[in-house]
Amino acid sequence: MTTDQPETIASPNSKLPNGVDFEVFYDGDCPLCNREINMLKRWNKQGRIRFTNIAAEDFSVDEIGISFEQLMSEIYGRLADGTIVKGVEVFRRLYSAVGFSWVVAITRFPVVSHLLIIGYRIFAKNRLRFTGRCHAGQCEL
Repeated sequence: MTTDQPETIASPNSKLPNGVDFEVFYDGDCPLCNREINMLKRWNKQGRIRFTNIAAEDFSVDEIGISFEQLMSEIYGRLADGTIVKGVEVFRRLYSAVGFSWVVAITRFPVVSHLLIIGYRIFAKNRLRFTGRCHAGQCEL
């Protein structure tokens, strides 16, 4: 059974810098992820989003309190108060931050929400395969 309630996790690092409403943790080695992140960066004219590439050499999971494997399993984000959200809620926060709140409102209708959650879970589970990062039955991390 799916739920429309965002899954949240307490974060050991409680605050984002002033003016930043949301931080997204994305896989910079994922071509599909990069395409969407680059689009969001162009739309992030007010600088309300911090983009953190978990594939970067200098990235450390220590400040977040979530394992690298968890971060690779689905998308995560952090609210200004330090609360961690994941999955479809991350996309809702991202698109709201760049001015698409009206689209986000549609995604909260029960049927639409359930379909998005199911669709995203299928994508997240198969993301490495869908983006050509699996070879001989092994998927790269």
